[in-house]
Amino acid sequence: MIEKLGPIILRFEEIETSMADPDVVVNYERVQELAKERASLEDLVAIAREYLQLSEDTADLEALIQEGAEPDLADMAREELESNQEKLEELTQSLRTALLPKNPNDQRDVIIEIRAGTDSRLDVDIMDANHSEVGGYNKIVFEVQGRGAFSRFKYESGVHRVQRVPETEAQGRIHTSTATVVVLPEADEVEVKISEGDLRIDIFHAGGHGGQNVNKVATAVRIVHGPSGLTVVCQDERSQYKNKQRAMAMLRARIFEAEQERHDAEISQARRSQVAGAERSEKIRTYNYPQDRVTDHRASTTFHGIPRLMDGYWDDIIDRMVSWEEERLLAEAGI
Repeated sequence: MIEKLGPIILRFEEIETSMADPDVVVNYERVQELAKERASLEDLVAIAREYLQLSEDTADLEALIQEGAEPDLADMAREELESNQEKLEELTQSLRTALLPKNPNDQRDVIIEIRAGTDSRLDVDIMDANHSEVGGYNKIVFEVQGRGAFSRFKYESGVHRVQRVPETEAQGRIHTSTATVVVLPEADEVEVKISEGDLRIDIFHAGGHGGQNVNKVATAVRIVHGPSGLTVVCQDERSQYKNKQRAMAMLRARIFEAEQERHDAEISQARRSQVAGAERSEKIRTYNYPQDRVTDHRASTTFHGIPRLMDGYWDDIIDRMVSWEEERLLAEAGI
């Protein structure tokens, strides 16, 4: 493991040198590439530098003790040595995790699409939504911004199965439904270039509950991308310009994802999906309302307290998924 650290630190220093080069600074695309690579290595390099320095200090203390230093000095060295060894054990585990291959999209903002879902209480930046006549949404697309957004939400891609007794069910029978969740890493204009000539842009009135028009002025935007056949719609903003911006962001994300899936398929069938080889058609999680139980089928883990989860307290589930993926990757890498 230690032999891997030197080249990583060297690469990090090379990136910092390049980013300070006047010839590179004027190249926006190159600076963006270097900045992303630097961000992906920053935490690992910080741990690696601390680990290597502590290892060096520990070796010096061991040598001091073995060379027969004065009793008081030797006792102090032993105490410090014991503390260093404990820290080294902690850093070793941190390094094992940090050395695991990272999803290159982990630091991106995300666009999340949920179709045919049940009730939804989401305090998010909604981009497009189709309301259900019985409450909630038939479809909702929203944006989540923040460092590491994709790294937290990527585990939600797939089919979520819901088992519940609807209010309209007189016999108390359990009904099963599903919601498909798609988590798309946002892509910027540098990464995905779209020709205006490949687009058909339609402007129309945004529709609300029951189909009535929300705005008297047509502000909703539909964009059709000819080469891929992809269609995106954004109608939540009251500004046509903002809706077009959001629709273009959605389109870039979908084109970016499609290209990634194509690339992954060429490399390995096992890497075609975002998380651990699970296909989008595969049921990843079941929400059993009568038993107040949520089961994640990938990590074989069960949680309770569905009302709290529906209020947005998802950290326990996400933290477990992060640990599950780390355990799986560590086992595969033999680290």
